[in-house]
Amino acid sequence: MADGIKGWARLIRATRVSYLGLGWAIRQEEAFRIEAALAVLLAPLALWFGRGGVQKAVLLMSLMAVLITELLNTGIEVAIDRIGPERHILSGRAKDLGSAAVHLSLLQVPLVWGLVLFD
Repeated sequence: MADGIKGWARLIRATRVSYLGLGWAIRQEEAFRIEAALAVLLAPLALWFGRGGVQKAVLLMSLMAVLITELLNTGIEVAIDRIGPERHILSGRAKDLGSAAVHLSLLQVPLVWGLVLFD
């Protein structure tokens, strides 16, 4: 802990910076806004169609996985962009891998929903 903050103060600070990051993603990242809007629309359906707590949780977590993956991908892209504007094969590969992770997280949503709802 380089900053010396401990206990509740550390938790409060971590929560604050987490919300700052979330707010930045909402303001600056169109892909995140679209995925968040879809999650907001689908979340009530997950609660409606899920039979029991486990099914509801699985449906909701499939949506959260997309948002989490998009945030991590955005973090990768921002870090790579900070390094510089020149093209490098490893920078491109890092961005491509992050994009692939988002794509897989998006593909798992209809798979999970189909398996849960048509069980």
